[in-house]
Amino acid sequence: MLRTPGARSFVLPGFAARQPFAMLTMSIVLLVEHTSGSYTLAGTVAAAAGLSMAFFAPVSGTLADRHGQPAVLVPSVVLHAASVALLSVLALAGAPGWALVAAAVPTGASIPQVGPMVRARWSHLFAAGPDPRTPLQHTATAFESVTDEFTFVVGPVLAAALCTGVHPAAGLVAEGTLTLAGGLLFAAQRRTAPPVGRGGRAGRTGRGGRRGRAGRAGAYRGRRAPALRAPALPVLVAAFFGVGAVFGGMQVSLTAFSESIGRPGLSGILYGVFAAGNMLAGVAIGMVHWRGPAQRRLLVTYPLLVVTASGLWAVAGLESAAALGGLGLAVGVCIAPALITGFTLADALVPREARTEAFTWLTGAVALGQAAATTAAGRLVDGPGASAGFLVPLAATALACATLLLLRRRLHPAESHGTITFRGAGRPVPASVD
Repeated sequence: MLRTPGARSFVLPGFAARQPFAMLTMSIVLLVEHTSGSYTLAGTVAAAAGLSMAFFAPVSGTLADRHGQPAVLVPSVVLHAASVALLSVLALAGAPGWALVAAAVPTGASIPQVGPMVRARWSHLFAAGPDPRTPLQHTATAFESVTDEFTFVVGPVLAAALCTGVHPAAGLVAEGTLTLAGGLLFAAQRRTAPPVGRGGRAGRTGRGGRRGRAGRAGAYRGRRAPALRAPALPVLVAAFFGVGAVFGGMQVSLTAFSESIGRPGLSGILYGVFAAGNMLAGVAIGMVHWRGPAQRRLLVTYPLLVVTASGLWAVAGLESAAALGGLGLAVGVCIAPALITGFTLADALVPREARTEAFTWLTGAVALGQAAATTAAGRLVDGPGASAGFLVPLAATALACATLLLLRRRLHPAESHGTITFRGAGRPVPASVD
């Protein structure tokens, strides 16, 4: 996979550019809780950043498809660095909660969508090759999941170490700095960026301002279908929302759990163990050439995530860090198949022209779930206690799993609707994805 021409030029910059995202929520929670003493406020501020990212991520993906990745990425990283600096200053100055929430909105909205952009580059490289159905596409999808989870192994540990060992704002300062440097470096890799979608250029008048029959036909073909027109994508968004709730609920709940047992620095390590399970499972999945349909794998593995998440609350009540770490590892192992399979389905069921937008819908769903979970877990932690926050991952994954099972036919659109051709895509959607 890495020998694919052009791959190495964006893999390392892409890793550097997405590393800070794993630090953001943990850094916000630790800083705001330190300055305000409230997990509810800390979770609310982190949720505001996550919500704004969730709503603006698809917009960023659409703009990247239409105008190119560098045109969107450069202003995003500059705005994000400035917003992080403002949020840090306000928190340290003891600003009221509404001011912190207001500053968190542009902080989340400007998070660069590097992960979806990297996935779009992989898809573009393989689609341009001699065999667009190469199994290396599955390997690339698993590789990106492993890369994401490696950042969630390193990011929270680094954020916790900086905030507890250096300065409460050190995590956010490092996050903003890395985002700016890594994002600009990734944006500079223009040769491997997917071509700009035709929708932004179609429909222009020809020479002399007149448009003939060929021009009208080209304009029609250049129309770009929204990614959500794919019947499977809303179902996948629901599944990814549940995964995001696991991330958010675990970050807040593990932080509160570590404080309750008198070891606050342990939160980053426990979350790193949880993310390590995800990363190791992603490595294993990427090494296997799966023959069955991806839809079936998703419907089998997601209930396993619900089962493992159901034990978090009970284990946390025992106040055993080792037991909680072991179960967190199992939860992480169950998350990787859901993420990898979901991205695989989105890559196959969404037209190429809207692929970055589709990936940002999924990452936005993760951010939305994370935001909702941090708010809910923060309230539960300040109320019933530290262990109550672990009920959030259970509730969210159970609802998402029920949605998957009820709407599972949408993952097989060809069974009930034949093939679906998106206007401008020129590519039918297969019944199943191997």
